[in-house]
Amino acid sequence: MTNPKVADDRQTSNLEKDPEDWVTGDEPMTGAQKSYLKTLSEEAGEPFDDTLTKAHAAERIEALRTKTGRGQ
Repeated sequence: MTNPKVADDRQTSNLEKDPEDWVTGDEPMTGAQKSYLKTLSEEAGEPFDDTLTKAHAAERIEALRTKTGRGQ
């Protein structure tokens, strides 16, 4: 039996899925996402939106990580 969360050449791990394809992507962002997004927003001088879904928060986090240099 293979572990579906382990990526290999034939599978895509959960971390590599597009947030728009997440089953729970339309749920409110998690507490961890909210905290990290608030920190990144402050560092980037960008507004913080606490109404984002899990999927949109993940995309926003990636964008702000790139802007702040944390994504390198």
